[in-house]
Amino acid sequence: MRNSILFITLSMLSMFQIKALADGNSAQDIAKKLANPVAAMYSLPIQMNYTRGYGADDEGDQYLTNIQPVLPFSLNDDWNLISRTILPAIRRNDIPSGNGVQWGIGDVVQSAFFSPSKVEAGDWIWGVGPVLLLPTGTNNLSAEKWGLGPTGVALKQSGPWTVGALANHIWDVGGSDKVVDDISATFLQPFLSYSTKGGLTYTALTESTYDWENHQWTVPIILVANQLTKIGDQMLTFGAGVSYTAEASEAAQEGFGFRLVFTMLWPR
Repeated sequence: MRNSILFITLSMLSMFQIKALADGNSAQDIAKKLANPVAAMYSLPIQMNYTRGYGADDEGDQYLTNIQPVLPFSLNDDWNLISRTILPAIRRNDIPSGNGVQWGIGDVVQSAFFSPSKVEAGDWIWGVGPVLLLPTGTNNLSAEKWGLGPTGVALKQSGPWTVGALANHIWDVGGSDKVVDDISATFLQPFLSYSTKGGLTYTALTESTYDWENHQWTVPIILVANQLTKIGDQMLTFGAGVSYTAEASEAAQEGFGFRLVFTMLWPR
């Protein structure tokens, strides 16, 4: 069933590309903006992930849906503030083993990037700012801690290519000591994208985390294809991909998963 959903979605990408081709280079330009985490463009990505193989018996699985609104604000002629929010909705089964089904909201990660508003073609694009961890989780899906740290992104776009990396580090700064140990975690997201003139973008990335408290890497490698199209007056993208977790803790998932992505966008 999961393979069928992935196949149908990838087939739809090629069908919808015919409609997107009518936009020519403008479709490619908008697709490249979506590949830029600090582009001054309103968007609402919804990212659905399925992974299995959790726990000592490898029977646990998880559905994770990340709702990720991006809101750009113009501070003055030289600077933008880009707000990026990640609100996770989670359904877990048998994590940890014998724990049954859990579902609810996870902790919010809120980032704010201060980024130059004027960038010449071929220049590096960058943004820096704070990242916050907010203990919004329900039903034992929260670390029950407040977190704070720095975040930054740097990328370069040349022709159809986008290459760059986003990173942050979060320390806990308060909250409960009952759920998890102290938090000191580094997140690294290097990415490489290729956008066609028809608005189809292929992306390879990792979303790696290093837990400094337990000295443990989690390293998922992800390949995704996203197609830009239009339904009525609404511009959007949809896509699908696969992931492989090459390194994880004993309690976490190692192996394959899949991802579906849907994004509504409003270019400025």
